[in-house]
Amino acid sequence: MIQITVERKKDLLHSIELSGHAESGPYGYDLVCAAVSGVSIGAVNAVFELTDTDIDVKQGGEGGYLKITFPSLYIENELEKAQLLLEGMLVSLKSIEMEYGEFIQIQET
Repeated sequence: MIQITVERKKDLLHSIELSGHAESGPYGYDLVCAAVSGVSIGAVNAVFELTDTDIDVKQGGEGGYLKITFPSLYIENELEKAQLLLEGMLVSLKSIEMEYGEFIQIQET
């Protein structure tokens, strides 16, 4: 199962951590894993391309892992853009969870 943990501080995203595999299909044909990967990597790439926010990204490992953390120092306007892009990512991930809840779980703290 893919576990997603969203941490907020003062109503702003602070970090988003994704780990695990959906195992909804054979290796290379797992549509849930592909959807989550596409949505999350696309959003991270959009933040880097469209904003000057220096988010910290850690990824890799056999267990399917991605962690996005916002910096403590930021330019307010750029933070707003990055927040919006990653909130959009969460909307997409929640849509996947609604349809395939047995393979993905989102927890907000």
